[in-house]
Amino acid sequence: MIHRIQFEQWVPFTIEKVFLFFANPQNLPRIMPLGTATELVALRLVPPLLFSEQPAISNSEQLAGVGSEIVPSFRPLPSIPLRTEWIALITEFEWNRHFADIQKKGPFKRFQHRHEFSAELRGGVKGTIVRDLIEYDPGFGLLGDVAQRLFVSPGLKQTFEYRQKMLEKLFS
Repeated sequence: MIHRIQFEQWVPFTIEKVFLFFANPQNLPRIMPLGTATELVALRLVPPLLFSEQPAISNSEQLAGVGSEIVPSFRPLPSIPLRTEWIALITEFEWNRHFADIQKKGPFKRFQHRHEFSAELRGGVKGTIVRDLIEYDPGFGLLGDVAQRLFVSPGLKQTFEYRQKMLEKLFS
């Protein structure tokens, strides 16, 4: 069964700065809960295409454009020392607007994640809305449905709540 979940956060930083942070997969372990012990095992990066009006980006070779594969290893259940690898494939990339990835290999039957960014002024402060749209299917039929209610959905919520706290710390 397909499940959908969305997370949204406004941060008081420019869209350019926020987008560059998320487009660099080296930052992934920094925004994952400590209990997951997330590590990058491999990166096969395809730099995003630059467009003519764009200012020069000094670290564009560190960014994950379409066709990039990101391979983290993590603990799906922090209380158990079992680790799993996940291969994420970047399928879409539009500068300062969005990028998307799919699970090529991992614990889900299907997992799609779209990262959206939009500039928003709040109280005279330039900021960015970071929105995550996730569609997933844990697989495993009835057992997967039970796991979804007990572990998967609460785990995703905990992960994104942690990330929201970390974003504010990392950018300040």
